[in-house]
Amino acid sequence: MKLLKLIFKNSLRHKLRSSLTIIGIAIAIIAFGLLRTVVTVWNSGVDAASANRLITRQAVSFIFPLPASYRAKIASVPGVKEIGAANWFGGVYKDKSNFFAHMAVDDNYFVVYPEFIVPKDEMEEYKKNRNACIIGSQTAKQYNIKLGDQVVLEGDIYPGRWEFNVKGIYTPRDQNTDATQMLFHYEYLNETMLQQSPGRANSVGWYIVQIEDPNNSASVSKQIDALFMNSTAETKTETEKAFTQGFISASGAIITSMNFMSFAIIGIIMLVLANTMIMAARERTREYAVFKTLGFSAKHLTGLILGESLLISFLGGGVGLFLLYPLIEGFERAMPKGFFPYFYVEPITIILAVTATLLVGVLSSVFPIHRALNTKIVDGFRHVG
Repeated sequence: MKLLKLIFKNSLRHKLRSSLTIIGIAIAIIAFGLLRTVVTVWNSGVDAASANRLITRQAVSFIFPLPASYRAKIASVPGVKEIGAANWFGGVYKDKSNFFAHMAVDDNYFVVYPEFIVPKDEMEEYKKNRNACIIGSQTAKQYNIKLGDQVVLEGDIYPGRWEFNVKGIYTPRDQNTDATQMLFHYEYLNETMLQQSPGRANSVGWYIVQIEDPNNSASVSKQIDALFMNSTAETKTETEKAFTQGFISASGAIITSMNFMSFAIIGIIMLVLANTMIMAARERTREYAVFKTLGFSAKHLTGLILGESLLISFLGGGVGLFLLYPLIEGFERAMPKGFFPYFYVEPITIILAVTATLLVGVLSSVFPIHRALNTKIVDGFRHVG
């Protein structure tokens, strides 16, 4: 008990220095948590990908459409369980800063994506109305959209004024499921294109293929692509995870740099605390000599120095983690609307931060402990400074 009291008093002996060290550690933990959150959220789209879903797209580029006639041929491939189709619509809702995904999908889209949970009665209403749409719960909350409201989009990829009636609001089954999309009938888009621009009709952006056995994803992909080899619109079929990684890879260098910086910050924390502990150990060389004279063992001195280092480290880490959550919320509000479908601190980030705080506290005390234990009593009393 007396040793704990001594640890606490030593930690706050130089209040300004200790306070600045704690603040420095807190800022470093906040920076670490923020960078790690951006990295993990950015990569969470890959983690949300299902192992039993394949994406079939145009082989040259995702931006080129595929014929709607491919659907029946893909469905005939052995191992294919269900198939859905989707078109990226684009468009602007009220203002260009209001970004969230608008997609034309077939009814099977909700079969191949069971993580989008739509109440049964709302789904029935959606199917009855050709210009109906279903909105993600996060987007509905963000823009105060309710069932029965009308959503008007100004088309860019598909020019014109497009009016939709909100007949359903889907909720995400999992935490990393995107709850920001707006989904509407592919038939509504296709019929309009048949009237206004027939050359763009009867085509889809990509097919979502649900397979019976994820272990057969490679063979099923090859069979699908073989059907359209040497055609005017060859296909590339890959797992949903690989498809999602293709989008992320465009920003891969930035994300890798952020990931590296988040861990480099841990080194900064260690240097800050190690500097404080080394200064404290140097100032207390005489005190440690007195402790040895009074009968303090190596175990007592180790506990005294280690305890002080851990106390300062955990005080800074605790303050940082306490402030991290409100700062994350503020960062999310400051970002453009819809930039991140979801933004939250994952448990692994907290575990890493706490582990780093513990390691930093231990490692920062190694040199001071070594110095205190190996300094002779006589040399300690002779020390000046």
